[in-house]
Amino acid sequence: MTNNHESRTPSDRPSLSPAGAATGPQITLRSPAELADALPYMLGFHPTDSLVMVAVHGEGGRFGGRLRVGIPSSPAEWEDTARQVAECLIRGSERRGGKPDGIVVYLCQEPGEEESGRQVMTRLRPLAQGIRLACGALDVPVLEALCLSAARFWSYVCPDERCCPAEGGRLAAVGTSVLAATATFAGLQVRGSLKEIEGRMAPLRGAVAEEAEAALDRAAAALMPRILDGATREEVGAETIALARTLMRRLTLAPPVEGGPHADDWDDALLGHDEAASLILGLQDREIRDIAAEWMEDEDAAPALRLWRALARRCVGAYGEHAAAPLTLAGWVSWSTGDEPTARIAFGMALRADAEYRFAQLLHHACNEGIDPEGLRQCLREERRRREPRRGRSSAGTRPPGRRGRTSPRRGFRRTARSERRTARSEQ
Repeated sequence: MTNNHESRTPSDRPSLSPAGAATGPQITLRSPAELADALPYMLGFHPTDSLVMVAVHGEGGRFGGRLRVGIPSSPAEWEDTARQVAECLIRGSERRGGKPDGIVVYLCQEPGEEESGRQVMTRLRPLAQGIRLACGALDVPVLEALCLSAARFWSYVCPDERCCPAEGGRLAAVGTSVLAATATFAGLQVRGSLKEIEGRMAPLRGAVAEEAEAALDRAAAALMPRILDGATREEVGAETIALARTLMRRLTLAPPVEGGPHADDWDDALLGHDEAASLILGLQDREIRDIAAEWMEDEDAAPALRLWRALARRCVGAYGEHAAAPLTLAGWVSWSTGDEPTARIAFGMALRADAEYRFAQLLHHACNEGIDPEGLRQCLREERRRREPRRGRSSAGTRPPGRRGRTSPRRGFRRTARSERRTARSEQ
């Protein structure tokens, strides 16, 4: 089989990544072990607690569209899940140019307490069988189905003990196989595990989360009267953009010493709870958020991404829905700068925070369809240029576009009002 090196994966929602072009560097995979080793390079991260399906096309077995969803915790949901993912991948591939000639399935899950990798494989066997039946019902065979657990792999299809022993085949250590070297040379990156990437944007916990929620309560109580007053609403927008710019400059002047979670701790320490709360609430306004989306390239991209991740982590407690805005902005910056795997994860998290958040829906769909983000970048650049003359004439500076005197709050600000009412009720 041949991997065309398109490192695309959808979010945790059932969705389809497009097939890549058949040109460019190729890697030939000849065994279940090589298929197992290739998975993180196909996705761009190590999937955890995931069902992954890859469409295969042609006699050479070219990889096409691929799909990733979380493994349902209840076996009662497996039959419906199998039917849905088979339909999504196969019908989606047909719309994009051709029905798959086969499917490769991966079930990735680490053992629970007092459970072995082999027991995970046995427990998930009904799910693998359900997927094989669902794909077969659509006239597409499952060519290989693998369980990856505890640094080993098992095949649900291959009966040959020489390549697929009963105790499981050992996965190569990360970065040590010939495949890893070839993939790295071809420019593929593995950005850690799904759990690690999500963890960088997940809500804070413990005492710091309580402090962040208290700051959001205070900000909501102070902000709502100003938003509802048409005379001061534009001032709120200008203040929000100015605050975001201030925080981005602060982050730029204080880069973290190292990356990963330690960098996130550093960024969290640079942002005050009240500052973060004001910005989170301000970003619930669509026009303010759209201005913030312009910071997706050049010197703006890195501090903006750090800021959006930090704000997403502060959306705690009753303000969980508010994370949709910074998560979507984080996904947009990631996608705009070429990190599609992280972008899909961020969009998926945004839609889990608010399934009806339209901005996340549109970007998630466009990313999954393989649309070039340059078109949207051009639109945002043009909007920024149109606003430049106003900045020169007005002391408001970064005032968002919109009609003067508007008195009705937008959808995002209505959420803030709901949060304020919840806070008031809890104090009674």
